[in-house]
Amino acid sequence: MDWLAWFDAPEYGFARQVLQRGVAALYFVAFLSTLNQFPALLGERGLLPVPEYLKGFSRLRRPTLFRWHYSDALLRGVCAAGLAVSALLVAGIPQTGPPWVPLIAFLALWLLYMSIVNVGRTFYGFGWEMLLLEAGFTVAFLGSDQTDPPRTILLLIVWLVFRLEFGAGMIKIRGGREWRDLTALYYHHETQPMPGPLSRQAHLLPRPLHRMEVLGNHFAQLVVPFFLFAPQPVASVAAGIVIATQLWLVASGNFAWLNWIAIVLAFSAVSDPVLRAVFPFLPADGPEPAGGTPLWWLAITLAATVLLLALSYWPLRNLLSGQQLMNASFNRWQLVNTYGAFGTVTRQRIEIVVEGTLDADPDEASAWREYGFKGKPGDVRRLPRQWAPYHLRLDWLMWFLPLRTVHEEWFYAFLGKLLEADRQTLRLLRHDPFDGAPPRWVRVRSYHYRFASREEFRRTGNRWMRTLLYEPIPPLSLRRS
Repeated sequence: MDWLAWFDAPEYGFARQVLQRGVAALYFVAFLSTLNQFPALLGERGLLPVPEYLKGFSRLRRPTLFRWHYSDALLRGVCAAGLAVSALLVAGIPQTGPPWVPLIAFLALWLLYMSIVNVGRTFYGFGWEMLLLEAGFTVAFLGSDQTDPPRTILLLIVWLVFRLEFGAGMIKIRGGREWRDLTALYYHHETQPMPGPLSRQAHLLPRPLHRMEVLGNHFAQLVVPFFLFAPQPVASVAAGIVIATQLWLVASGNFAWLNWIAIVLAFSAVSDPVLRAVFPFLPADGPEPAGGTPLWWLAITLAATVLLLALSYWPLRNLLSGQQLMNASFNRWQLVNTYGAFGTVTRQRIEIVVEGTLDADPDEASAWREYGFKGKPGDVRRLPRQWAPYHLRLDWLMWFLPLRTVHEEWFYAFLGKLLEADRQTLRLLRHDPFDGAPPRWVRVRSYHYRFASREEFRRTGNRWMRTLLYEPIPPLSLRRS
């Protein structure tokens, strides 16, 4: 039957390899990030303990394995299982078996990580969490080396890339004026949540180049996504443009795995003939799949296609709405979501700095020492590190504080942990100025940060210039009898 021949897409074998192994690698990073940070942030003795949250957890809320019980040991077990399964998928071992084997493996990753996200609250409230969940579920139906990639699933992944890119582009056009007058990049490299080692150099580029960056962004997000659905080689060219723009974002900032997953998913539109025409050194095609696509596997992939198409109604309506939502899910399983980022760009960088002192009665003459964070700016001479795709959740939440309020429940809990010199909290930091000893007092100060000019850097060695603004939280101490 002609439609059965169309269903199989043998010319996307390399794309399937990238999609399966790439998404699995990002799940590995996500589970590793959770293993290292979740207990301190949300564990039994964390800043926002999950056991307390679960006391009021309704059965109508999103699903999680922790619904009936949470412990740090169970959380570590979930992470260990996720790391093991994702590592096997990266190695390509489940893909050598029948198609149901990688299906089960990816659905396991999806369910395990969804269990974490659904109790993670503000520390897991990022768009790339639901993006990873949707990607894992959809890639699960790509089959194994024993079958050809199913074309409908590849098209659904292209649809995911379209929503990711076009949704972000529309959020910008409908958002801040700076995207429409092409000035957004005058500020963004400096004010983005977590600058990377090249962010200052990008910020210091001439302003006409920044305007060209914005124009290039609009082209890549508002025009190019439509061509992902075009015949080859046009679709592969469009995917190449998406990949190139995402690589620039990787080089100029730290957005966890957002850019990396966009790069991986864009390969759904890249065919093997086009890829090998551009890169002739790539290995030849692997062995042909044994036999045709089994009817049972065809039925499963078609059922998944119908499900995801039906769920596409809500994000499609959202894209066309003048009240477009950004990073929203329309069902409890977080499938076929809507995405977008940076609808507006902040024009000044305000940093929250936390200090402590050992003095019994602190004043301005006291020896206040600053805590150092791993990713967010602090030390004005320090070169920002490249962290992505690893996700520093505490550092990201610190960026949001001046945009919202410093009087967040988790932030006061964090200050309390510093006063206790809590070891697992201190491990989230780059520098503890008291070497594990508890300070007597802590305080919070607000600073304006900006990148140093080239002349300022030569003269002072500072990469940042900062100015004290005010003290939003005056000295705090633990009550002692």
